[in-house]
Amino acid sequence: MLKQPASKYPAFPPIALRDRAWPNAQLTQAPVWLSTDLRDGNQALIEPMDMARKLRMFGHLLQIGFKEIEVGFPAASQIEFDFVRRLIDDNMVPDDVTIQVMTPAKEPLIRRTMEALVGAKRAIVHMYNATSPLMRRVVLGMDEDQIVELATSHARQIQDLARQQPATQWTFQYSPEHFSGTELAFSKRVIDAVTAVWQPTPAQPCIINLPTTVEHSTPNVFADMIEWMDRHLARRDSIVLSVHPHNDRGTGVAAAELAMMAGAQRVEGCLFGNGERTGNVDIVNIALNLYTQGVSPQLDFSQIDEIRRMVEHCNQLPVHPRHPYVGELVYTSFSGTHQDAIKKAFALHTEDAVWAIPYLPIDPKDLGRSYEAVIRVNSQSGKGGMAYLLETEYGLELPRRLQIEFSQIVQAVMDGANKELTAQDLWELFQREYGTASIATPAIPVAGQGVGPIDAFVNHLNATGATQVRVLDYHEHALGAGANAQAVAYLELRIDEQHTVFGVGMDANIVSASLKAILSGLQRAQSHAIKRENTGLAEEPASV
Repeated sequence: MLKQPASKYPAFPPIALRDRAWPNAQLTQAPVWLSTDLRDGNQALIEPMDMARKLRMFGHLLQIGFKEIEVGFPAASQIEFDFVRRLIDDNMVPDDVTIQVMTPAKEPLIRRTMEALVGAKRAIVHMYNATSPLMRRVVLGMDEDQIVELATSHARQIQDLARQQPATQWTFQYSPEHFSGTELAFSKRVIDAVTAVWQPTPAQPCIINLPTTVEHSTPNVFADMIEWMDRHLARRDSIVLSVHPHNDRGTGVAAAELAMMAGAQRVEGCLFGNGERTGNVDIVNIALNLYTQGVSPQLDFSQIDEIRRMVEHCNQLPVHPRHPYVGELVYTSFSGTHQDAIKKAFALHTEDAVWAIPYLPIDPKDLGRSYEAVIRVNSQSGKGGMAYLLETEYGLELPRRLQIEFSQIVQAVMDGANKELTAQDLWELFQREYGTASIATPAIPVAGQGVGPIDAFVNHLNATGATQVRVLDYHEHALGAGANAQAVAYLELRIDEQHTVFGVGMDANIVSASLKAILSGLQRAQSHAIKRENTGLAEEPASV
C-alpha cells in the first residue's frame, strides 16, 4: 500500500449545499421498492439462474409483497427474453404488479426489449447510458452534446414503440449510469432533456433513477447529491425520484437511507444485497431498519429463514451467518455478559410491552425465528458460549447448524437440571447425544455404488433398509496431531424426507469417521422417532 495514497486516490469533492435539509429529516414511510434480484442480482452470479430458479424467485418476490420487479434484460440473451415472455404468456403477473425490463440506449436492443413486452398489462422500460466524464472520455469517446443526443434520441424511440402497443400501461425510466461520478450540472442537463421528450405529468410520472454505479464518497455526500437533484430537476412533480445504490465502500444501506431523507421516493436493490462486485443495496436490511423504527416496510419478512433458503438456492450463494436480521447467528450470544443481560430482560418482558431486550434490536419471533439459540452455558468460563467452550477445550469445530441443533439439547438439559453446564458437562452431553464414544466401525459386508465411500454407503442403506437417507451437508476436520490424531466428521442428514438430524463420527480414518457419522444420525433419528411415539407427538420439532 502507498504511504501517500492521495497521489493515486484523490478525495471525492464535497457538494456545495450549505443549507442542506436532509440531516433533520425523519423517515416515516416506506419507499416504493423495486427488486432487481432477477436482473442485476442475476447477472452477478457465477451461474445465472435457469428458468426454474427464476420462476421460484419471482413467486417469492410476489409473496413478500413487491409491486415492482425488474424481471430481466431481455435483449441480453434468449433465456432472459424467454423468461419475460413466460411471465406474460402464462399470465403470471398479478394486475397490481408492474414488471420492469432494462435496456441500454441502443436502437436494436431497445427494439428487442419492446418485443419482449408485447401483451404485458403494465411495464416499466428502464433505459440507461453512461454520463460520467471518465466514461465519456475512455469508453464512449463522446462529448456532452453527443451524450444528450444519445439519451434523447433513444428516449424518443422507446416512446414511439410504446405507442404501437396501446394496451400496455407504460412507465418510462431513465438512469444516467455512473451518476455517482457525474457532474451534477450535466446530470441535470441530460435528465431534463430526456423528460422533455417524455413529457411526464403528475398523473403519469416517469422514473428518474440515480445510481451509485460505483460508490466514490461517504453516504452524506451522496445524500447532498440527491437533495441537489431533488431541488433542481425540471418537471420534478412529474418524476418519481429513485436511487440504485451499490456497496463498493460497504455503505450502500446508509447511502440509501440518507438518500431517502434527501428526497428519494423509490429504492432499487436485491434481497440480502446480491449484485455486481460488492452487491446492490440490501432491501431486507433497509426494510427491517424501518420496521425497528416503527415504520411498516410494506414487505413481509415474517418467514425470513424460508426466504433466505430460497435466495441461497436461486443464487447458489450463502448468506453470511452474521448478516443483519437473517444470519444464522444474529440472535445468538456467545458472551456470558450478553447472555445474562438477555436472560434477565426476557424474565421481565411481557408480550404487549415495547420491545426492550439488550443486544436484540428486533423480536426474532416477528421474523419467524426463535430465542432457542440464545443460551447460557458459560458461568464458569465467563468468556464464550457452548461452541466456544467445545472448540477451546476439546477441539470440536461444530458447523453452524449443528451448533443450533445442539444448543437446543443443551437448553433442555439446563432447564431440567436447573443449573449451568461446564465445558466437561457439555463434552459428556455431546458424546452421549451423538454416540461418539460408542459407535464402532461397521463390521458387516457392505456393497454399494456411488461417487465416493459416503455416497456408496448411503446408497447401500437406501437399497437394503426401510429408512431413506439423504446427505445434506458434510464437514470434517482433524482432532489433535501426530500419531494419535483423529478425524471428526459432521454429516447433516435428511431422514425419509421428514426429519433433519446431524450425525457425528470420530476415527483415526476419515472414511470410517464419516460412516460412523451416518450411523450416528440414523440412531438419533430412530431414538427421536421412539420418543415421538411414546409421547404421542405427530411431528418432531424442527432442529434448525
